[in-house]
This record gives sequence, structure tokens and C-alpha cells, in this order.
Amino acid sequence: MIFSDRDIRRLIAEGAIKIDPAPQLDIQLGSCSLDLRLSNEFSLFEYNRYPYIDTRRPEQSAGHTRPVVVADDEPFIMHPGSFVLAVTVERLELADDIVGRLEGRSSLGRLGIIVHATASIIDPGWRGRVVLELANHGLMPVALYPGLRVCSVTFEQVSTPVDNPYWRKAAAKYANQTGLVASKIADDTEVKGE
Repeated sequence: MIFSDRDIRRLIAEGAIKIDPAPQLDIQLGSCSLDLRLSNEFSLFEYNRYPYIDTRRPEQSAGHTRPVVVADDEPFIMHPGSFVLAVTVERLELADDIVGRLEGRSSLGRLGIIVHATASIIDPGWRGRVVLELANHGLMPVALYPGLRVCSVTFEQVSTPVDNPYWRKAAAKYANQTGLVASKIADDTEVKGE
């Protein structure tokens, strides 16, 4: 069952959902979701420098991007067909019995901006900022500004607290990320060939 605005307020007050900096609930809280804001940090793929990404080589999966930081009052221009990594302003922490689901905002989707390629689940026990997989599927460039409400998260209760919350998993590659973190797929056992 998806938590309502009333439940989200209660869970924040109880500390089961922690958000830093604290959200402006009058602006960021929807009927059953909480909007998160776009930071000024982006990671651009250096597609002109490499012929492909080799998922078995960690220096490649992480080394194919370069960081870009825009001033808080400057736009980041998403061109048609472009794909970049971005990160939320807010750091999110979930209790071991709450799962989050990341969704794009309709207002941006109507401009062609998609906020996640596949990573929509925020695991129980998650702690860290949320990295976004931004793509422009539209025909026009779109200016995105730091502080923009870029995505929303809904929250649900899992049937019981999980035995292995994300923060405790040995293979939690993105636990406690404080900013942009590139793909760590080369760390996966099946990719390593183990």
C-alpha cells in the first residue's frame, strides 16, 4: 500500500523517513509522494573519447564520464538524445521496512525529460543521495535549473522489515553516496566472471 501525504508527514516526524535538508512540505509533498530537487552536479559521458564501455573493466565504466557543476542560477541544457547522470539535493534515509519508488514528474515528461532509465526502486534501508539517469527524448533542448523539483518518490511498507537492508549489504555498491557515483557494474560477481 502506498503511503498518503498524511502518512509521509507522520513517517518523517517519527524518523522512519529522513530527508536532509528538510523538505518544504507545502511545496514538495504531493497527495502520496514527495518531490526531490535537482542539484547542480552532473556527469557527462565522454562518448567522443572511447569506442565503447567494457563492463568488465571498472576504470572504463567509471572513467567514461566527467563531472560538470553549474552555478545555482545557471541552467544545465539537456539536448535531444542526450543522457547524463545527475543527483538530488536531498539525502534520503529509509527505515528497514519502507521501500521508495522513484518517478519522473509529468511536467518534465511532457517536455521529453526522463529521470530514470531503470533504477526506480529505492531499497529498504537506503541511505544517501539519489543518482538520476536523465535523458531527453524530446525534440527540443530543455534548460534544467538547480533546485528544480525533478522527480517524486512514493513510499510503501514492505510486509516485514527486511533481513538485509541496503545499508548492511556487503555488495551495496552505492550505500551512503554523497554525490554522483558512476556505474559500478564491473563490481558485480557475474561481470567479473567469478
